[in-house]
Order: sequence, then structure tokens, then C-alpha cells
Amino acid sequence: MNQRLPEPLEQWFTSRGWTPRRHQTDMLAAARSGDHALLVAPTGAGKTLAGFLPTLTDLIENPGEGLHTLYVSPLKALAVDVRRNLLTPIEEMDLPIRVETRTGDTPSDRKARQRARPPQILLTTPESLSLLLSYADSFLMFAGLKTVIIDEVHAFATQKRGDILNLSLSRLQSINPGLRRVALSATVADVDAYRAWLAPDGDIGAVTPVMGEAGADPHVAILIPDGRIPWSGHSGKYAAKQVMEEIERRATTLVFCNTRGLAELIFQSLWSVNEANLPIAIHHGSLSIEARRKVESAMAAGKLRALVATASLDLGVDWGNVDCVIQMGAPKGSSRLLQRIGRANHRLDTPSEAILIPGNRFEYLEARAALDAVEAGERDTDDFRPGSLDVLAQHVMGLACAAPFREEELLAEIRSATPYGALTEEAFANVLHFIEGGGYALRAYDRFKRLTLGADGLWRVSHPRFVQQHRLNAGIIVDQPVLDVRFANGRKLGTVEEGFAATLRPGDSFFFSGIALEAVRMDTTDLVVRATSKQARIPTWGGTRMAMSTRLADRVRHFLAEPDQWGRFPDDVRDWLEVQKYRSALPEPGQLLIETFPHEGRHYLVCYSFEGWNAHQSLGMLLTRRMDAQGLMPMGFVSNDYALAVYGLKPVTDPQSLFSADILDHEFIQWVEQSSLLKRAFRDVAVISGLIERQHPGKRKTGRQVTFSTDLIYDVLRKYQPDHLLLKAAWADARARMTDVGRLGDLIDRASATMLHVDLDRVSPLAVPVLILIGREQVAQHAVEDALLIEAEALVAEAMRPD
Repeated sequence: MNQRLPEPLEQWFTSRGWTPRRHQTDMLAAARSGDHALLVAPTGAGKTLAGFLPTLTDLIENPGEGLHTLYVSPLKALAVDVRRNLLTPIEEMDLPIRVETRTGDTPSDRKARQRARPPQILLTTPESLSLLLSYADSFLMFAGLKTVIIDEVHAFATQKRGDILNLSLSRLQSINPGLRRVALSATVADVDAYRAWLAPDGDIGAVTPVMGEAGADPHVAILIPDGRIPWSGHSGKYAAKQVMEEIERRATTLVFCNTRGLAELIFQSLWSVNEANLPIAIHHGSLSIEARRKVESAMAAGKLRALVATASLDLGVDWGNVDCVIQMGAPKGSSRLLQRIGRANHRLDTPSEAILIPGNRFEYLEARAALDAVEAGERDTDDFRPGSLDVLAQHVMGLACAAPFREEELLAEIRSATPYGALTEEAFANVLHFIEGGGYALRAYDRFKRLTLGADGLWRVSHPRFVQQHRLNAGIIVDQPVLDVRFANGRKLGTVEEGFAATLRPGDSFFFSGIALEAVRMDTTDLVVRATSKQARIPTWGGTRMAMSTRLADRVRHFLAEPDQWGRFPDDVRDWLEVQKYRSALPEPGQLLIETFPHEGRHYLVCYSFEGWNAHQSLGMLLTRRMDAQGLMPMGFVSNDYALAVYGLKPVTDPQSLFSADILDHEFIQWVEQSSLLKRAFRDVAVISGLIERQHPGKRKTGRQVTFSTDLIYDVLRKYQPDHLLLKAAWADARARMTDVGRLGDLIDRASATMLHVDLDRVSPLAVPVLILIGREQVAQHAVEDALLIEAEALVAEAMRPD
């Protein structure tokens, strides 16, 4: 197969002193064979160029107008960054190729022009592509489409955004059966699973796997100031001075944090020790578009010495001048760590440099496990699941906005999307009838009658207003209700969640966008603020925390059981484990260690499962219910990623009875149905499916209005139609996404056979990190913090006393 580049591309590579890499020419060969392709190559290997090489080649050899290639990325920032990097070779070769972006930030007049006269290359997101397919002219716009390139495919393939994208690919394939699908990633563990996801009808053989050359091994270190690691905490802010010294030594540093609140905290911690007054900035998804673009441009121009960021910059936004990546707190997975390490240097032959700052002693073990996994080339596994029905309902409504359809024809198209390959006729009919009238319990309300089946056998949108409603409200990401943070002059800084804003009173202060702000007033949509020099607190954002991956958890369990590994650890970590082994026990990899002991008038049960904060929160709820039923008088629980501590007035003498397997059938179902968990899940699926609108023409519903609407419908369906499609979808979300119930189920399943119960006379060393959390759940004032610190020191002394 001919792998030669056209002359302009050959000359462009030569002018830069480059030679195309093997995987780049392999991608060209796959394109010339008409094959779909999955490229897995390390960051810095030129993945994006490899993906676009066949497009540039074809447009040079066969120039023309019309949309040739659609590039889909998980992030708006990535689409903007790729456009900037793609325009460089196009302009240097003087090629008549237009490249444009289309995201939620694109002005409406440009969106309309793109549909009428699309560029040859359009860069977009899954949500924007889905919206494009809701227009009647989408059949013309995509008729000549040759290639779809999906970047960072691992970031959304297993999620609901992956569902809507795969459904959109099926529609594009039906418009143009000769369409080629291409996916790019640096951190795919199961190549065949992703080939099946990418392929039409899941035909794995239709996708050519292209593996990139291995890059230089990264240089990764764990920073431990003064050789001491805190007992508790997860921010790593104790190392702020040393992190600032690392920033001072380098031209540009990226400082990654796992949450937006942590990013604000770390920025303030670094700024307080920034004695050289170096230019540093912050970047996360709640900041305004203008603020993010300004920071991204400053980074691209080399004007910043450091940027504190969240997952908003995990993927693909590449600045070649980044010398080092610093991860504050535990990385939670080897794939995520590799992704972040790859943001440094961005050159295949040059080792990327990264530094990890563990927040506590358990996080040190996790950081060491992540380093070992990276060195071993081990990636985190991805769990593929059947496509969500709320996403399918949104997709079907979008296609109906574009044109009427026949049920059997659309079902065949939908089944060609791998997540929906096993969709039954009955399940699809239920989705259609849900869109037709909302379901049995809601059939009397015209507002839910969005589709109508005609005498000709075609399904049509019932009224034009539903078309506008769909386009205003479509989307897969359901954010928490938010308020815009603005100065009195109207300048927007970003958004905070309603729940946090409700805790503020005029005069209260908080950090946001790296500055201290004072709340002036709050109305329906805005939180008006002014700059202040007052002491401020950090905002909180909802959402589930990232749990440590199962593979990292397995490695940490092995560390505990293998003392010959402990020589690699700092002295204080080694002492901690040795005293624990002497005083209590350390679990074998397959065991579940349960400790019980008294402490200051309470009785504690601590479970060491390493299954993550989300699973432990659910388990804590369930155990306290069981303890209450057994008359043990539970008072509360606290958890981290590694352990759960439940405390009460009476001792637990038989933990086996608390962990019996029927807990998921009895207490779990009762708890979910009685808690707000299922209502929150229902709110999300109701919005995604289109049953509830987030926006009306000219105005947006407040979060309280949306919640009130969904709560009413939820109560009606629970009473009159408990098998409603959305209740089933909400249960699936509540079980899988919000409670990590899969990991919780695994924990319960192995509890009876593997439980190691150790009854102690006082607190153990391993229990200290989780027990220190008691009393720290609320924002504490300085006097309270001092008292908690004294209490923690006494707890440590008691736990580490060997007698």
C-alpha cells in the first residue's frame, strides 16, 4: 500500500527536520485501504498529526469544498488548541483548507454559516455534533463526510457522552456508508474493547489497530518535605513551599489537582509563599470562558511560570514549554497519572518530568503504587456497559427534529451502535412511547406529547415548539444548579453551585478564580461580589469524588502484606506499618480487615477495604442502619478512600452479621428509595431524556425550579408507574455512578469468607488517618482547628505506643 506523502507534506516535514513516524504512515496506509483505525500512542508521539495526516493528504490530492473531516474531542479547550496547532502546517504549506471549531461557545451566526457552508475540517464536541444532527440540512452537510476523528477516546467511551457519540456515529454512517472512523488515545488498556466500541455493529475486525512507538520513560518522583508525611489530609498543601521552589527552578510548571475546590486551595497556598512574585494562574471548569481563554493564551505564549489546574486540562491541551507536572494529592489511577505526565515536554524522545505530593500516609502508598504501575506499563481497566436509555431518548428526539422516521429502520441504525447492539424491540418501543406521551402516568399532559405516529407509519415531532425545546435543552452533562459570580459592573468571573451560594450571607468571603471575594447580594441567577482583603474560605463543589482505581487498590493491598517492600518507604511510613503489624494486623491482599476498639467513651468499627470514598459512604449508611436495628446505638461514620470508621455507644462483637450479603437487597434498596440519592439521579435522567427543560426561550430555569419539577414527577411515577423507563434509568445511575455499588457489592461478597476481625483495647496506627477526619467535616475556625490538631497528636501518640 502506498504510504508516500504528497509533495507539499513531504517538503513540510523536511523543512522542520522531521521524518514521519511509523505509526503516522501506518495511519495513512489504513486510510488508503478504507479501514477504520484506532491509534494508541504515548503523548508527544504526534497522535493528532497522525489522525489528520490522511485528511491533509486527501485534501491536497483531491481539493474541494464541503465538510471532509469531523474531529470530536471531549473538551472545548482541546478543540480550540487543536485548531491552533493544525492551522500552523496548513498556513505554512499555503493550503486552501478551512478549519473551524463548533462548541457551545461558538457564536450563533457562525453556527448558522457553518451549516450552510461548512469548512473542510470542523472541530467539535459530542454534544455539538448531536445538535447538528437535529437539523434537516444535516443530511446535506454530512453527505460528503469522509472521516470522523475521535480524540482522547478513553475519556468518554464508557460514559453517557460516549453513548451519544456512538449513536451520532451510527447516524453519520447511515448518511454516508463509506465514512471512516478514527480514534486516538495514549492510555487505552484493552485495545480490542475500544476497537469494538468504535466499529459499526461492533465488528472488531473492521478497525485496524495502530500502535505507536514507546517514548522515553518518564522521570517521576515523590516529594516528601523534611522526610515527613502528614497523618491525614488529601491536598498536599503542607508542601507548598517546596512546590514553589520547584516552580522557581523551571520555566513552566503545571500543578494538577483532583477537584476545583482543591485547585483554589492550592493556588492560595502557593501564592502565600510566592516571594519572587512569579506569574502563576488557575484554570478549572467553573471559571468563565474569558478567564480560561486568557489563561490558555498566556500559557501558549510562555507568559506563566505555573498554572494550577484540574481535569479541565488533563486532555491534549499541549504546551511544549511545560518542564514539569506536579500532582497534588493522590493520582487515583495510573492512566490518569500518565495522561497528566504527558503534559510535560510533549516530546517523544525526551523524558517527561513529574512530581507527586501525597496528602497522607495512605496516599503515599497509593502514589508509590501508581509509580510502579507506570514503570510496569500497567493501565487502568475501563468498564464498558450497555447504553443508557435516557441518552437514547434524547438522540431519538434529536433525529425526529431533523426528519420523520420509521421505527424498524431507526432501530436497525441504533443497534449498529455498539452500546445499543443488544437493544430489544420492546425496550425501543418503550423509549418511543415515553417520548410520545411521557409514559402511562403522564399521558394526560400535552407538554409531554413530543412525538406522534402518523397513519403512514412515520414518527414525527408533534409541534414545532418541541424542536426548539430540544435544541435549547439537549446535552449529556447535567451540572449542579449554579449561580453566576459577577462584579457589580456585570463582569462574570464564573459559576458556583447553588448549594454553596446558599451558605453565604452578605459580607461572607470566599476564594474564587484565585482572588478573595466578598458576597454583596444574591438574586435568582447571580451572586454579586466585590474584591476583599478579608480572610476567605474555599468554595465547595458537588459531584462524586474520584475513587482509587481497582488496580492501584490491589497494589496498595500487596504493599501492606509484603514487608520486604517497606525498605523503599520513608521512615515514618515504615514505622507506621511496623507498629500496626505488631499491635494489630495487616491484611493479606484477599482479606478484609475489621478492627474494633474503644476510644474516649465510644466504640469504633474500622473496615479497611480500599474501595473508595463513594463506596464507603454508601456502606457507612447501610452499616449504621443495621447497627441501629441491632440496638448498637450508632452515632455516625467517617471515611476516606481506604477505610470506613463507624462509631457508636455499644461495641460491635459480631461484624459478620453487619456485612451479610442481603444488605444490598434489603437495606440498600430501602436507603436509596428513602434518601435523596434516587431523586437526584432521577433529576439527571429527566433532564437528559428531555422530559424536563433546563431552558425556555429567553430564560433559564433555576436549579430550584428544575428540582421542584422533577420531584413532583418522581413522586407521581413512584406512585402510579413504578416500572417507568426513567425510574429504571435513575436506579441504574444511582447504583452504578453515584454509589460505586459494583465495588460495594464486591466488598460485601467477599466479606464473610475473608473477614479478619481484630478486637483491640485502643486505636490502631492504621485507623488514625480516618479517625482524624471526625470533627473536620464542617469548615472550622482557627480555634477549632488548633483543638483538632492537639486531639490528633494525642490520637497518634496513643496509636503508636507499642505497649
